[in-house]
Amino acid sequence: MTKNTSGADAKWAGMVPVDDTALAVTDTGGPGIPVVYLNGQFATQGYWRRAIAELGTGWRHITYDERARGRKSKRSADYSFETAVRDVDAVLAARGVDRALVVGWSYGAFIAAHWASRNPDRTLGAVLVDGAYPYDWLDDAMEQRIRKLFRRMSWFTPLLRPTGITPRMTAEQQANSNIELGRLSRERELGPVLDNITVPVRYVVASGTSLGSRSGEQEQIRTSLDAVTARNPNIEISAKVASNHGAILKKDSPAIAQAVRQIAALDRGRR
Repeated sequence: MTKNTSGADAKWAGMVPVDDTALAVTDTGGPGIPVVYLNGQFATQGYWRRAIAELGTGWRHITYDERARGRKSKRSADYSFETAVRDVDAVLAARGVDRALVVGWSYGAFIAAHWASRNPDRTLGAVLVDGAYPYDWLDDAMEQRIRKLFRRMSWFTPLLRPTGITPRMTAEQQANSNIELGRLSRERELGPVLDNITVPVRYVVASGTSLGSRSGEQEQIRTSLDAVTARNPNIEISAKVASNHGAILKKDSPAIAQAVRQIAALDRGRR
């Protein structure tokens, strides 16, 4: 499951160089199943602390901050989605992990879905937390809303950068990343990715709205899962929880941990 050349038995935290940047990575080590946590678009690895605590010490937890996120990960010339997917490989290679269970929230759910779809032999399975819904939510009006939102936030976000709460990206870079995600969310783009997954996937689905969305938009987007689960028997909804998109990691970590355990049990059953 893991190589022994990177100190897998010992806890480690440090920087992993990749391309023109370096990512802040934390690895609890140990002999347990490696679980790699993929953050929300502008979130940090600290968001996972409750889910990690819920699972406990019997797992090897690997978290990291994406490019220009958190307090330590460095800036880059490339914040595209493709680099985010490739960075998973860089982190796993640096920590000597051959095969892992991927858990992603929001933007990270898209990364997890793509990585699992492309790497079935290296993936035990994936837990997708309120993200990776194939739905055409981006149009010209929504693109303008996104650009306006990040411009309006740009006066105070630089003040928060030293804390790691906001990324070291410009308003335009953040907006472009969000708009790219909208294009990747389209049924014709994301649908085939999900259909191609051959490992177990479990969704943990939130309720209500999220930052920047309007009443009913998020729930409508979530309905797209019905067709996904009907087409691919490897994909199921593990839980529909009461908390909203922004609070799900904080309030519903037990549901996330349970989905991880489900994937691990299925992997043991296949051996």
